[in-house]
Amino acid sequence: MAKDKSQKVGLYVDVANITRNGGYGMRFDILRDFACRDYGDPIRLNAYVAYDEDRARTDNDYKERTLNFYSTLRDYGFKVIEKTVTWFVDEAGYRYGKANADLDMAVDALLQSENLDRVLLATGDGDFVQVVRALQNKGCRVEAVAFQNVSSLLKREVDLFMSGYLIPNLLPIDGNDGKRWGEVGSRVRGVCYTYYHTKNYGFMRFLERIGPGLWITDTRKSESPYNTAFVHETSFDPSIDRGQLPNREHIFEFDIVKGDKGLQAANIVRIYPSQ
Repeated sequence: MAKDKSQKVGLYVDVANITRNGGYGMRFDILRDFACRDYGDPIRLNAYVAYDEDRARTDNDYKERTLNFYSTLRDYGFKVIEKTVTWFVDEAGYRYGKANADLDMAVDALLQSENLDRVLLATGDGDFVQVVRALQNKGCRVEAVAFQNVSSLLKREVDLFMSGYLIPNLLPIDGNDGKRWGEVGSRVRGVCYTYYHTKNYGFMRFLERIGPGLWITDTRKSESPYNTAFVHETSFDPSIDRGQLPNREHIFEFDIVKGDKGLQAANIVRIYPSQ
């Protein structure tokens, strides 16, 4: 897509939802890159965060870490919308806090969509299904990124759902320092899209780079952002039930090694759903 035809993008992140559902340590700069792939123009970048004022009064480490995190988000171009934690006591006498940003995020996305072509919601909350439909009715393409506990209805309703585990470098992988995601010797995440049980081998597909053409899953095409790695039954962790393969809902982490006929997956473990 030419630069002068760039889409206007809005990115709305429910930070608490993402953090408590597998996305702790997520890189917000990479999320921005993914949202704005294909020359997208970031018109709105909103991060909705919870801030515990009571804890901040007595826990200076919490206060400093939290405020530094907010500063980092602002460095990446995000507007930080703080929701103060409100504390309650239930009938049993237990104290609990709430700082729900759903309504703020929904209202902002709907109001600001007048100037947007594409909206990415970073949340797995099924409460956003009606928001997705409303945005689509306004003419926006709606995408979602999340890790765990993702509403199946939300997945079906958006125009594109992408597991955060599959986006290169969005969630750092231990031991990948200095290695480019997808090169020989690196560790990546992907899905097993083909498996021949009578022959005990199959193929893993992984997103090699962030860019246009996510719908081009045929890795034989040069414009596809994906790549494929051969996998033999012996490469799977013994705890993995290969009888469930192929399964695009299961996400695996594996090493990329050089095989006799190309890339090969090794040391495969399943990371979603957890075993």
